[in-house]
Amino acid sequence: MAALVRDKQVSSRELVEAHLARIEEVNPKVNAVVRVLAESALQTAKERDDQTVKGEFVGPFHGVPYTVKDNIDIAGLPTTQGIPALAEAIPTNTSPVVERMNGAGAIPIARTNLPDLGLRIHTDSSLFGRTKNPWNPDRTVGGSSGGEGAALATGMSPIGLGNDIGGSLRNPAHCCGIASIKPSTGVIPDTQTFPIEDFGLSSQLMLNQGVMARRIADVREGFRIVAGPSPRDPVSAPVQLRDLEPGEKLRVAMMPTPPGGSTHPEIAEVVRNAGEALRKQGHTVSEAEPPNFEEACRVWSQQLSGELTLQIDLLDAVMGEGGRKFLHLTKDANPPVGLAEWSLAQTLRNGIARRWSMWFEQFDVLLCPVWTQPPFVYDSDIADMAGALATVELMRAVLPPNLLGLPAAVVSAGMADGLPAGVQIVGARYTDLRCIAVAAQVERECAIVTPVDPAW
Repeated sequence: MAALVRDKQVSSRELVEAHLARIEEVNPKVNAVVRVLAESALQTAKERDDQTVKGEFVGPFHGVPYTVKDNIDIAGLPTTQGIPALAEAIPTNTSPVVERMNGAGAIPIARTNLPDLGLRIHTDSSLFGRTKNPWNPDRTVGGSSGGEGAALATGMSPIGLGNDIGGSLRNPAHCCGIASIKPSTGVIPDTQTFPIEDFGLSSQLMLNQGVMARRIADVREGFRIVAGPSPRDPVSAPVQLRDLEPGEKLRVAMMPTPPGGSTHPEIAEVVRNAGEALRKQGHTVSEAEPPNFEEACRVWSQQLSGELTLQIDLLDAVMGEGGRKFLHLTKDANPPVGLAEWSLAQTLRNGIARRWSMWFEQFDVLLCPVWTQPPFVYDSDIADMAGALATVELMRAVLPPNLLGLPAAVVSAGMADGLPAGVQIVGARYTDLRCIAVAAQVERECAIVTPVDPAW
């Protein structure tokens, strides 16, 4: 789209109008977009077109529309976090990732849905309602960046911004058949205004901003634009990222059936097919598991649950019924996390990180599922304790990268139970570009076709 604008084959206004028309057509069916920014988007598109006439191009996304998850700050617009209590919470600052997309010439056209405070794997907001999976309305769209996933998959947006503390960039990519990356911690700056400006330890360690799109090449370009340190985020750092060198062949560890639970046979087959695609590219692919995988999942839970337990009364006061149910079901299913357990988790995390870092001396990347099951029927995650536990089990492969600060790129690589199935390419810290490059090789062989029209 950016190339079409630069070559004056289409105008920015035409792109914006086309996406606004698609939102009007499709969004009533899927409820992915929660706020349309038509007036400001059309005004900015006019400015971009005036610049195009003069041969002045703002950046690589000059004139291209994009969408923003509704927990990322845009000054003057509510950052609702999906809850009524923040429906009118308007920040005075814009998030660095939005500033950088705008600085690259892109145009925000809409805000997208998320579950309450992003604390559920299924996107159902007490403020905006449920987002439906365009492939099957009875299945989850994933979460917490589920609105972005559905908007991208249906062509309402070409590229978007989300975030991830427990798979929230990658879960919707799996469920909707799109691409994304959870970056290495510190590579993309992260700031917020609401509910509070200063992050707790779990967010400092495990929360990342990121880019989502239908194809990994667009994710790569968006990643390049938003990466880099910001003085507003003391965790962000000026790092040198490792890429895949031309002709470089890697040692790929393939894990089609992650330990700690069951794996749907079609999901495992999608991973093996992705592994075969990489073999055809000349890489060495062998089945292997990283060390302490199940312990990493358990420590992720202790880290986040220990912090959320301290805030449970406040969360109960502002979250809707679905979000509260999921929090309490998962909390009650596990042993209590007190100060001693939470403190020990910090030590365990460091040891697991060291062992994974050494393991990545033997293997260059890990190929594995995103979820070990197809998208579940909506609300089965809160139906009872068994449903909540099954949800945590199926998402176990997304948790270690959050705990350990590792990059994890996702592309759709096939179908399972008639729905999209994604694979993850996980690497050592700061190999983000290499993970994206390997994901692109999988995508060339295995990708499904999007955008899609809602299947009803």
